[in-house]
Amino acid sequence: MNFQEIKPEELKENVFEMIGKKWMLITAEKDGKANTMTASWGGLGVLFGKPVAFFFIRPQRYTKEFVDAAERASLSFFSESHRGALNYCGSVSGRNEDKIEKTGLTLTHESGVPCFAEAETTLIVRKVYRQTMAPECFLDPAIMEKWYAARDYHTVYIAEIEKVLTKA
Repeated sequence: MNFQEIKPEELKENVFEMIGKKWMLITAEKDGKANTMTASWGGLGVLFGKPVAFFFIRPQRYTKEFVDAAERASLSFFSESHRGALNYCGSVSGRNEDKIEKTGLTLTHESGVPCFAEAETTLIVRKVYRQTMAPECFLDPAIMEKWYAARDYHTVYIAEIEKVLTKA
């Protein structure tokens, strides 16, 4: 991989652009097999005195099994030229096919964590907290109506950022 490691506080990109508009691939490994999914909900910040990433996964997503089984995962961000691969990974389940292979992305590993050679920025993260969102905790009922009609509440993951890798 042609990456350089930087400190989390050296990230120059706008987090709202990275996650909300460009999206990310959340990738983890279980029993020697990797799976990934596209996500556009999450953030970066400081919690528990550490740089952290937080992200959300619905219960029906196959990747959730992999993230739950793994201690660590990667969050990968790509240039616009890979939008098709992100669209594909967000619309097809890895239960039914090897969607990583079909995207043409190159699966690699950093510190034993699956990630992608084509990524512009990759965060290697270690989970430190996980909780399923609870209906009684929503203070704005419009959110429940809009996002949770099926009552399939996301699990929120908070993960310490161990490494930030950017294209050299």
